Amino acid sequence: MQAIILAAGSGIRFSPFSDNKPKPLFSLFNKSIIEHNLSELKGIVDEVILVVGYKKEMIIDKIGNSFEGIKITYVEDKEIAGTASAVKVAKELVRGDFILLNGDDFYFKDDIKKIKSPGILVREHKNPSSFGVIVKENNYLKCIVEKPSEPVSSLVNTGLYYLSKEILNIEIEKSLRGEYEFTDCIKKYNEQEKIGVYEADHWFPNSYPWDTLNAFSYLFSKEKKEKEFEKEEGASVSKEAVIKKKTIIKSGSYIEGKVYIGENCIIGPNCYIRDGSVIENNCRIGASVEIKNSIIGSGTNISHLSYVGDSIIGENCNLGAGTITANLRHDDSTIKVKVKEKLIDTDKTKLGAIIADNVKTGIGTLIYPGRKVLENTLPGEKVI
Repeated sequence: MQAIILAAGSGIRFSPFSDNKPKPLFSLFNKSIIEHNLSELKGIVDEVILVVGYKKEMIIDKIGNSFEGIKITYVEDKEIAGTASAVKVAKELVRGDFILLNGDDFYFKDDIKKIKSPGILVREHKNPSSFGVIVKENNYLKCIVEKPSEPVSSLVNTGLYYLSKEILNIEIEKSLRGEYEFTDCIKKYNEQEKIGVYEADHWFPNSYPWDTLNAFSYLFSKEKKEKEFEKEEGASVSKEAVIKKKTIIKSGSYIEGKVYIGENCIIGPNCYIRDGSVIENNCRIGASVEIKNSIIGSGTNISHLSYVGDSIIGENCNLGAGTITANLRHDDSTIKVKVKEKLIDTDKTKLGAIIADNVKTGIGTLIYPGRKVLENTLPGEKVI
């Protein structure tokens, strides 16, 4: 069995983390999104065809020619003209039935195993109008309605399919967006052979950076505890916490609830790490720092007297003393973030900073809710 993973796009909505690397390489729990999906395909497929384009060398360098026993074959989408165009560049490599999925959403093995050919994986979503909405009839696909203004169903398309190679022969026209949409291929194929609808238990799309916070609880439940970390006298560590080897929890530190801390970190002294936080490998979290419900990328230092709440901090950052991320508006309204010169409502009442890789803040830096700091920004430079 083969799988095709689409990983060619530039992921503009995922800025600033996609500005200098492909979105599928965003890391959570010390594993990139694409590595996570490859792990979930282990035992289901023997080959993955990775469709690459934007900064393709970074994906090739990261994944190589095999992954956990799965053969990896690369094919480049040079046109970037839509999902259907991306799928069809792999046509000559496809042997028969295949699984198709996005490289930047989180999928899970148990759900992938449910789907039979021809089939589409769907999931209930509270905001279906942001996705392709699925209408089914007797567990078969009736229609797909792209981003309807009025809800026609609560089921949305996860972008994962199990299909016959025959679908790659279907010809379509460009959509109103000027792209070749794979869902148009699905609609045509459904006219000649009914496509089954299978509902996923878990799926986490990552359209925007703050969406990654939604995946915490389920991904955390899959992490294994280790006992090789060091805890100094006077430190308190929750029984639920997952802390990896060669990490030191210094005296006076308080680790509360479900917290993930990677390898070779130094935490404390006298810091407070709260429920829902991910601190990746080789981080330094210093004296009197509070972190709450945030993702801290590998190699980042938050040395002292700082607060990071409901934020996503990239890799190899350094937050100067007294850096504070505000995560709540005074009027308690939902927080909006600028994306492609438009303000997007995150539907979150609490959201802090979105800080890209290699950022340095100066002492006493205050960051308003939902502000983005671009990669390699230094103290005094622009925040959007």
